[in-house]
Amino acid sequence: MNSEPAVNSEPAVNRDAAAAEADLTVDGTGLLCVALLLRLRAETDGSEPGTVVHVIATDPAAPLDLPAWCHLTGHTYLGRLPGDDERPVYALRLTADARPTRADAPWHRARR
Repeated sequence: MNSEPAVNSEPAVNRDAAAAEADLTVDGTGLLCVALLLRLRAETDGSEPGTVVHVIATDPAAPLDLPAWCHLTGHTYLGRLPGDDERPVYALRLTADARPTRADAPWHRARR
């Protein structure tokens, strides 16, 4: 008998995120981690603080990559929205004091 608790690698659907209506939607359907983060950074660049972004992401790593990217940048990860399991949608809110990332590698902080 296994005494270790089951680990769910995907954060639970956040019903509060559904209340955060999108100001911007980034369609990352079919994109893997690197391409998804490149598109996310490019499409949010120049957006106002407080902007709520919905990210459509079919990459199985997205539930880990998006919260990690928000942690790196300082943006607020709101969670996965309830709904379509084939085209999951994740919400985040851009912050005023976000740490910039490199345009060619948004998983690395920009050098100042």
